[in-house]
Amino acid sequence: MSHEDEKKETPISRNIVENEAEIKKRLGFGKSFDVGVRTFSILDKHIQMYFVNGLCDIQYVIELLKELMDLDSRGRKTETTSAKQAITNHLPHVQVEYTDTLENAITQMLSGLVFILVEGEDQAIIIDVRTYPGRGPEEPDTERVVRGARDGYTENIIENTALTRRRIRDERLRHEIMQVGERSKTDICLSYIEGIADPKMVEILKKELEAINIDGLSMSDKIVEEYLVKQGFNPFPLVRYTERPDVAANHLFEGHVLIITDTSPSVIITPTTFFHHVQHAEEYRQAPFIGTLLRWTRFIGIIFSLFVLPFWLLLVMQPDLLPAGLDFIGPNETNNIPIFLQIVFAELGIELLRMAAIHTPSPLATALGLVAALLIGEIAIQVGYFTPEVILYVAIGAIGMFATPSYELGVALRAVRMILIIIVAAFKAPGFIIGTTLFVLALTAIKTFQKPYLWPFLPFDPTAMWQILVRSSVPSIRFRPSIVHPQDPIKQKVKSE
Repeated sequence: MSHEDEKKETPISRNIVENEAEIKKRLGFGKSFDVGVRTFSILDKHIQMYFVNGLCDIQYVIELLKELMDLDSRGRKTETTSAKQAITNHLPHVQVEYTDTLENAITQMLSGLVFILVEGEDQAIIIDVRTYPGRGPEEPDTERVVRGARDGYTENIIENTALTRRRIRDERLRHEIMQVGERSKTDICLSYIEGIADPKMVEILKKELEAINIDGLSMSDKIVEEYLVKQGFNPFPLVRYTERPDVAANHLFEGHVLIITDTSPSVIITPTTFFHHVQHAEEYRQAPFIGTLLRWTRFIGIIFSLFVLPFWLLLVMQPDLLPAGLDFIGPNETNNIPIFLQIVFAELGIELLRMAAIHTPSPLATALGLVAALLIGEIAIQVGYFTPEVILYVAIGAIGMFATPSYELGVALRAVRMILIIIVAAFKAPGFIIGTTLFVLALTAIKTFQKPYLWPFLPFDPTAMWQILVRSSVPSIRFRPSIVHPQDPIKQKVKSE
């Protein structure tokens, strides 16, 4: 059978027996225990209700059955009303739709809805009674704040759109849903505010999502990202992830577009630049001065974590670069293992500890930290494998990376730091200068959805750059970021306007 034949849609037959045979063949009745059908008669018509155990709320289904059986027992059908119309009028649910193809009916059923077939009718009645198994909206571990909302996105796309809608009660907020994946048919929602978001950007994203042709989205949002931005070997994140509804809502107000993928608690924000990844919600939960202080502390930590190890290695290899007052920098004693290899082994050890922490159960995480700090670090220094300064600067680099709000950016900067260390070990001072220059040039060359990655630094936008460097008070911010090309650039109008 060709791919085009597979895509042909099968119309619902008026013969309910034919529909039953086709549906049972496709869904593997008798093999799959979780797909079921309830058969009964109403108003002298055979009725079939199809459902999937575990994805639909059984209490809602029972209420539907009670109402339909009550309809039959009282014989409420009139001469001018068809059985389908009479059934529809007595369905106690807010969302009832029709479909005339078996493919759509089956897809909706596998998404947690139920559909009803009526003898003699060529349309199926679809009722939304889904209730996905999952956790509640809890605060994300990677985006915690001291003060602020404690709810976070979950793996349920319906809950996620509701969490966004709760914060934006604007009639122009749009949640456009589509299904991606030939077999998974994963729900993907495109969220934006009409009248603010750039319609060209919305159209581009919609076309890119519709063009995805794959069996299924096993890794959900990450696969979607790779289809959208075509990142290749570029290590830097081209979209921003968030699990906080307040952060997502703020970006919608600015004119960004969100992509919400079912089964993933992370929401994709587009378009974004490098500086979107170094800001945190905590800065806006404090006074502007404190927020600015937090931001600069984070900036300094990121810069230190990126350059402190390569620069220290350069000073160790070329001690003549040190001024007289800083001649204490560098190891006091030589070691059998070269400094470069010590740094490489220490970096590898930190990375292994990070991986181990992810896979370690929470009750054992403290024990893992003690083992890392006491047994590995202290004893390795006493034995002579590492010098204390190597452990110090590797630890500073690790802390700075963990302080980066975006996990993806932290991993990318860690890779860049390792490349700089290798270049410095090979070429010393010229390598450090050339490597740093190439790093900045590489960032300058990156574009995401045709937006410069280093905006507002390059190209320079003084107003936007000031808001990056200083956490401005919200009443002083009148305009939305120009990088998203908002239709309505004014965020808040003065009274005279």
